[in-house]
Amino acid sequence: MPPKTGQTALPASLAEPLEKFLANLRNERNYSRATLSSYRQQLETIALKLPVHSWQDVTQTMLQHLLMQDFQQGLAPRSLALRAASLRSLFRFLQAENPQAINPAQHLKVPNATKTLPKQLDVDQMRHLLDVEPDDTLGYRDRAMLELFYSSGLRLEELVNINLPDISWTEQQLRVRGKGSKERMVPIGRYAIRALQAWLQHRPELAGPKLPAEDSQALFLSLQQQRISTRQVRQRVERWAKLQGLPQSLHPHMLRHSFASHLLESSGDLRAVQELLGHANLSTTQVYTHLDFQHLAKVYDGAHPRARKKS
Repeated sequence: MPPKTGQTALPASLAEPLEKFLANLRNERNYSRATLSSYRQQLETIALKLPVHSWQDVTQTMLQHLLMQDFQQGLAPRSLALRAASLRSLFRFLQAENPQAINPAQHLKVPNATKTLPKQLDVDQMRHLLDVEPDDTLGYRDRAMLELFYSSGLRLEELVNINLPDISWTEQQLRVRGKGSKERMVPIGRYAIRALQAWLQHRPELAGPKLPAEDSQALFLSLQQQRISTRQVRQRVERWAKLQGLPQSLHPHMLRHSFASHLLESSGDLRAVQELLGHANLSTTQVYTHLDFQHLAKVYDGAHPRARKKS
């Protein structure tokens, strides 16, 4: 892939192994385009600063020094951690290609990121947002998207990639393709079912002759008669938040977090929420969701054998 305008080209000795690594992530591990773009950005940024022209000549000291420079220039700990993780993954791939090679990124150290809880809408705000009265085709589509985000806890890319056959109307379930193309089944709530059925009555209005064959089964379409894009979904979510008078900027991931938090608060079942979100590790769900201490204490008192009061 040619460098972007204004970007210095990498020497072939760095660029070719990098492209081979990214091709492996794309073809063998089914990484999403967004993840591949992130890996490319992180690794090209580092590669352009390297004082050597071969990955085999890179040392841990060299990488640690570059990360320290990035930190001193204001790069956030979370971004540094992503950069270090990208380097580790690259060198693991190179090591698999050449077992005698070392992994200079294996023991990189970065500052601990402060764990911040994602923002969410409370139940009343969520109810107000979803209290949408559509008056045109886009309104019916947008209400269905909002309901499905909150009903099933979807990621943005998962929503735009839904196809019509992914919906099981009899089981009221949805097949979702998550990160790494891993599939999971999630329930669809009754409000989302109604919103989807209403939208499907209007979908033919956007499924005109310009609709590409590869998008013919897409659940959500745009005015351009093609599968709706992630950017368009973000814009529509922000638009409805403003129209409904919500006091904060709203993005799709907040709807996913609201789904997880509200479900966890009412059920206390962390592993069930993990499955619904499609998290590989429970630790991700623990960071992503939260319960206030009062609720935790209430769940503990009601569920733990040693906490129950004697009758």
